[in-house]
Amino acid sequence: MPDDTRALDQAAPRATIAEVRRESAIPRHLQHFLSLEDFEPAARRHLPRMLYGFVSGACETNASLRDNREAFAEWGFIPRGLVDVTGRSTRATLFGREYAAPFGIPPMGASALSAHRGDIVLARAARAAGIPMILSASSLIPLEEVRREGGETTWYQAYLPGEPARIEPLVDRVQAAGFDTFVLTIDVPVSANRENNVRNGYALPLRPNLRLAWEGISHPRWLFGTALRTLREHGMPHFENMDAGRGPPVLSSDLIRKVGRRDGLAWEHLELIRRRWPGKLVIKGVMAAEDARIARESGVDGVMVSNHGGRQLDGAVSPLRVLPEIAEVAGGMTVMLDGGVRRGTDVLKALALGAQFVFIGRPFLYAAAVAGEAGVAHGITLLREEIDRDMAMLGIVSLSQMTRDRLRRIRPAPECG
Repeated sequence: MPDDTRALDQAAPRATIAEVRRESAIPRHLQHFLSLEDFEPAARRHLPRMLYGFVSGACETNASLRDNREAFAEWGFIPRGLVDVTGRSTRATLFGREYAAPFGIPPMGASALSAHRGDIVLARAARAAGIPMILSASSLIPLEEVRREGGETTWYQAYLPGEPARIEPLVDRVQAAGFDTFVLTIDVPVSANRENNVRNGYALPLRPNLRLAWEGISHPRWLFGTALRTLREHGMPHFENMDAGRGPPVLSSDLIRKVGRRDGLAWEHLELIRRRWPGKLVIKGVMAAEDARIARESGVDGVMVSNHGGRQLDGAVSPLRVLPEIAEVAGGMTVMLDGGVRRGTDVLKALALGAQFVFIGRPFLYAAAVAGEAGVAHGITLLREEIDRDMAMLGIVSLSQMTRDRLRRIRPAPECG
């Protein structure tokens, strides 16, 4: 070996015993997934086009979807050196409960179409990793079953029409199941214009046709591992959790009528839930500081700053852009963020700009689709390790040290108006 090569080899950092053990503990089929973003191309190959398009797409021109990522690139870090960071911790407290990391899994509807028992897969992986997972009202597995599997780290999220006769029994059902956190999504007064779904052949209710049959035949791992396995073991999937009783099957022509009119949902209905619900109450889809102020005055415990992953109003700004002004008026409310988070650096930027916690959706559903619970667990580990590594290089030992002065704007924000 030449002297210069030997010198470089001796100078290169060697893997610690813990790192070597961790690498060997990762299942072989997961070792090539090095970040959350690596799960998407695998899911694109695995899932039928209609399902991949439903999960990955947004609405109309996808402008908000793009801005969710672009907003993070406008901020850069200012690291500090010569700081002893051996005692650093990624742990975070949310609503009085300590979690292993400052991120969780948000509600994602019909997850069990993409991954076998998808909601349970996500809930179990989250519980094992010590992070929260939110069950969607448009899920296909009874909330009681998901709560048993996910335990105290599982929350429930509702889409509601402005009808007290439907709101009150659902709130009672969620409480009886043992949930302690109720999330109300407020940004879906009407269905979005998701043109990509139409182009890809995705629609609810599902309509059996030749295209759907071909999608299954051309994706045999999904067909046999998710679709047919679900039918064989659990029968036709239903929307189980929209109301106090069981909802319609995914093939039901009555689905739209059963959903009800959500454009009548108003602050008075939130106040009704607040009076009836004894646990923590969160509203998801807050993008205006004034709405955060009203929520605080209405007794809400936390707000999730979110534009629904860019899936509702095309052209809505990234949640990261309005996060600081919402955090400023939050008072004692917990502020969370959802949208565009893919890396540990994204998590830390959101914390610096006012969030106390973040939620990451699509990548974890991709992980569940391609590798089940092991895939989700691996994704969680990857992100947590990124945060830990980033904290060390920033020179911080606790998440509370991730403050605004650790950032500088490196690109101008786009002008509005």
